[in-house]
Amino acid sequence: MSETDINFDLVARYDTSGPRYTSYPTAPQFTETFTAADLRAEIETTNAAQDAPPLSLYFHLPFCESVCFFCGCNVTFTSDRKRPAPYTELLIREMDAVAQSVAPHRRVSQLHWGGGTPTFFTPDQLRLLHEATRKRFTFAPDAEVGLEVDPRETTTKHLQALQELGFNRLSMGIQDFDPQVQKAVNRIQPEDLTRRVIEEARARGFQSISVDLIYGLPFQTEQSFARTLDRIVALNPDRVAVFNFAYLPEMIRHQKAIRADTLPSPSEKIAILRRAIGTFTEAGYRYVGMDHFAKPADELCKAQDAGTLYRNFQGYTTRAGCDLYAFGVSAIGQVGRVYSQNRKNIHEYETAIESGGLATQRGIRLSDDDVLRREVIMRLLCDFALDPDAIGKKFKMDFRTYFADALRDLEPMEKDGLLRRENGKMVVTPSGRLLIRNLCMPFDAYLKKKPGQKFSRTV
Repeated sequence: MSETDINFDLVARYDTSGPRYTSYPTAPQFTETFTAADLRAEIETTNAAQDAPPLSLYFHLPFCESVCFFCGCNVTFTSDRKRPAPYTELLIREMDAVAQSVAPHRRVSQLHWGGGTPTFFTPDQLRLLHEATRKRFTFAPDAEVGLEVDPRETTTKHLQALQELGFNRLSMGIQDFDPQVQKAVNRIQPEDLTRRVIEEARARGFQSISVDLIYGLPFQTEQSFARTLDRIVALNPDRVAVFNFAYLPEMIRHQKAIRADTLPSPSEKIAILRRAIGTFTEAGYRYVGMDHFAKPADELCKAQDAGTLYRNFQGYTTRAGCDLYAFGVSAIGQVGRVYSQNRKNIHEYETAIESGGLATQRGIRLSDDDVLRREVIMRLLCDFALDPDAIGKKFKMDFRTYFADALRDLEPMEKDGLLRRENGKMVVTPSGRLLIRNLCMPFDAYLKKKPGQKFSRTV
């Protein structure tokens, strides 16, 4: 897919707000009637099954030295370097509460540390956490083990420790190399520093290096971002994510530090996106899906070709079908037919772990309808195609009757060329790929039940 394949005027016309579909149902549908007891029961049920799937482990390490004004993550801003030690002990206690129920034959196929800034922790603290995890769970030999790093907080000793612990994937935020943009979002990250971390990680044998960019930040223009894009191509990462800035100052307090009149206009944002697509496709990357580019030999591309690509709370992944155990403040997990989220306030998280071992604040148990709609949305997001007959056969239902309302909602999008019919399948066009969230939304039953919810823009 190149920028010449896309009708950007059409894309701009469909720009609206909508869910990012890291899950279905999405997080706004979680309720506090779902409790730690419900999660514990599902963990025990799934581990009693002989065909229980592999495990994916996620740890939220929430500390950051300073606030990036664009950030929408659950982060604790602090300069207190003593905070990670007691927090690590809480993570270990939470692991103990889960690991005791895990069947011996289950293996961890994926581990990810997110943040916050995991490298806010010292190398010795990271060793302690990883060794504690290895003692409580059995890892598959080919496990994918990765983390997010901040080059401003990542030393040679960090990379040495991570290499020794078997980490093989690394991702980092860059957002934009332009000095004016960096100053406006309070993230000064020199290119030389970023390059040093990438080059040293490669020298230490990390199999995959990913970088994140954001378009729509203050003072960005197509020309200024083009310079950043060229420098990213020169760094040669394996994967690149180009996220649309979700400007929600009414929901995220520190985003009020960004003035709305400094943001690029909608037409400038489209121009920036167009330039990004053109630059990365010309450099040999493939557009995998929502915001994500990867080299053709990357596992994401191979999984997409094989029809096994999946999407979860960490984005696109090749490890489909795992039960996701999530640890730490605000972390979201997926076990069996439930989603659960830990308490978002770090002090409430601490109290919950100390009193009962789990810190579940809310969640949801999926109905049969939820599971069906999740499959439809997942296939659109990952395959850019949908086979109604295959879905109908898998779920023993008549797709066209069941989803008559959704298909009617898609008719204008089909007429506009966002999708086409091909051998009985619904195939998303290049323009439709940029609007994949729009194409998923007609299948989202909760949007009709609760209109007016706040989401980021789809473009």
